[in-house]
Amino acid sequence: MHKSNSFYEEVLLDAIPEPTKLKSVRLISAGTMNQSVLLDTDKGAFFLKSNHLPSSDMFQQEIKGLTLLHKHAPLQIPKTIGAGHVVSQNYLLIEWIHGGYPNGSYWDNLGHGLAELHMATYPQFGLEEDNYIAVLPQRNILNDSWADFFIKERLEPMAGKAYYDGLISKDFYKKFQKIYPKLNSLIPNEKPSLLHGDLWSGNVIVNTKGDPCLIDPAIYYGHREMDLAFSKLFGGFRSEFYEAYHEIFPLEPNFETRVDIHNLYPLLVHLNLFGQSYLPGIKKVIKKFV
Repeated sequence: MHKSNSFYEEVLLDAIPEPTKLKSVRLISAGTMNQSVLLDTDKGAFFLKSNHLPSSDMFQQEIKGLTLLHKHAPLQIPKTIGAGHVVSQNYLLIEWIHGGYPNGSYWDNLGHGLAELHMATYPQFGLEEDNYIAVLPQRNILNDSWADFFIKERLEPMAGKAYYDGLISKDFYKKFQKIYPKLNSLIPNEKPSLLHGDLWSGNVIVNTKGDPCLIDPAIYYGHREMDLAFSKLFGGFRSEFYEAYHEIFPLEPNFETRVDIHNLYPLLVHLNLFGQSYLPGIKKVIKKFV
């Protein structure tokens, strides 16, 4: 439901130090989790997300993710204005990215930019704080081993939730866990890379210059193939993107054979968010490797 202007005025008052006049509001999306709007003001245009969810730190964690991306990625990242809680709602206010059409270097720039982001490393896999992917909690307890981190902080929490919520059977839950001992030998050993964490086409937008801009991160230091695999899950990016990435930061051989393994995590996320239509894809991967 579209909110009254008084809520948006309260957000502007809370997030921006100087008085800001609201000129107009345009609804962008109104889903079951978040409402998104464009606020046009005398200080410029802003993108606002809001929700009533009990996870009151969700948008603060998103700001931290955007800030870290801005530090390490040579791509446009929306400037953060503020996050907080007003009128019983959580909000995130960021720069509005005026849209355009991809220029001739769009996919090269995205590939090179992601490769440079992935060169940012850390002593362990994970992050100093937990955060979220969409509205689901994402645990980031630091670990020296990618396989152990992938199991303990990614696959098992999501598979366990799916079982607890009745989305998968006990038999399949046990079968799913049989892939865990295989992961260490299936995935090449690499240093932790800073990941966007939710890299699909909907989270890459085009600015007025025709360049890519990253939004809606779920950051952590992980195996860089996770971002590349996720980018292939819902249609994929153009081949120029992968070629440009490989020019800067070549992948280990046979990446394509590992894509399905990495994508077990986003498939589990979608299973928990949107239901059992994502279960056949998970079963197909488990049948392939178990």
